Amino acid sequence: MKILTGNDLKSGAVTWWTGSDWSLHVEDAADVGEHGEAIAAAEEGARRVNGPYVIDATATPEGPRPAHIKDRIRALGPTVRADLTLKPADPDAGNWVI
Repeated sequence: MKILTGNDLKSGAVTWWTGSDWSLHVEDAADVGEHGEAIAAAEEGARRVNGPYVIDATATPEGPRPAHIKDRIRALGPTVRADLTLKPADPDAGNWVI
């Protein structure tokens, strides 16, 4: 199975080709088969998405699952808890000693 991913031009969010439009949810992604590169070129040319590319995926009952870990992370979000990240607005951020 081949699916198409890219980034939304306005928000930068990861998007997935549904067969007719783009979705923020990987489970909505459609199998593009051998047409992925042509769809990617047309969508990027229409300025609906930035940097689209075709990836391998496995069909599951819940929807497509990207085969490569990089794309799984893109599909599922950050790999760290947001409450543990350094926040630039934190007044003590520059005073931390490691």
